[in-house]
Amino acid sequence: MAQAPLFRDPIHDGAADPVVVWNHQAGEWWMVYTNRRADAPGPGVAWVHGTDLGVATSSDGGATWVYRRVLTGLDIEWGRNTFWAPEILWHDGLYHMYVSYIRGVPATWAGHPRHILHYTSPDLVAWTFQSRLSLSSDRVIDASVHPLPDGGFRLWYKDEANGSHTWAADSPDLYEWRVVGPVLTHRPHEGPNVFAFRGSYWMIVDEWRGQGVFRSDDLTHWEPAGRILDRPGRRPDDATVGLHADVVVRGDRAYVFYFTHPGRVEDVEENSYETRRSSIQVAELDVVDGRLVCDRDRDVDVRLGRPDVAEHGT
Repeated sequence: MAQAPLFRDPIHDGAADPVVVWNHQAGEWWMVYTNRRADAPGPGVAWVHGTDLGVATSSDGGATWVYRRVLTGLDIEWGRNTFWAPEILWHDGLYHMYVSYIRGVPATWAGHPRHILHYTSPDLVAWTFQSRLSLSSDRVIDASVHPLPDGGFRLWYKDEANGSHTWAADSPDLYEWRVVGPVLTHRPHEGPNVFAFRGSYWMIVDEWRGQGVFRSDDLTHWEPAGRILDRPGRRPDDATVGLHADVVVRGDRAYVFYFTHPGRVEDVEENSYETRRSSIQVAELDVVDGRLVCDRDRDVDVRLGRPDVAEHGT
């Protein structure tokens, strides 16, 4: 059974925005995440900037994880800069990573451009910069990529300059992208994650009140399908809403990896170390009467196994 919390970053204690991917070369699962600096001094929200991408690995199918290091070789310019919310997929012998990028270490949320950068790697260790994606604005973060049914790929992302809504872009090859337009405009949100499970496509988005759920038959038309991770759980470090998540589907089972701010409860000093720190959790998903459901209090028997073929997200 997976422990709760599943993982805490031992360096800065701010693991967030995880993506879980099979490392074909190492023969183990890797979790790459935003390495927030809960322990950092400095003004305002400098602690959420200047972040590296942390790496934890699992050799037992995802039940236990050990911290390894941060990814290196990602710099595209001089200085200490910010990397957020990686999306990684394996295609034709290469890993493709799409990651949010901010120049420097801003002390405020607003007032600076955000871009999505594309890198490739043969092994998840050595990364080659490919491009800065030209999308619908210069305030874009939180990429999610999935193959389209008729070929090519679609990328979903948050556009903060356009209502903090989810937009999409298409590509025939993962390198050149063409903006399609807005996809979800129901309310501000972030962190789209798209996956196929039990005969449908699903998208979850972080609404800061749990994960909004949407269902589709074609990856184009989406219908609301409730929310998950919107009520406090009873496991250690799980008593707040589930934030920016990734889903791994293995056969007829699906696991959602998400993070919490366990210290953000009543009577805890705002902007303290306790409210900054974050933990990664895992829960199993199910489909009941056409809706995605998640019992976050249930013990999780994580069995990601060893993929026999290359799959999206693995």
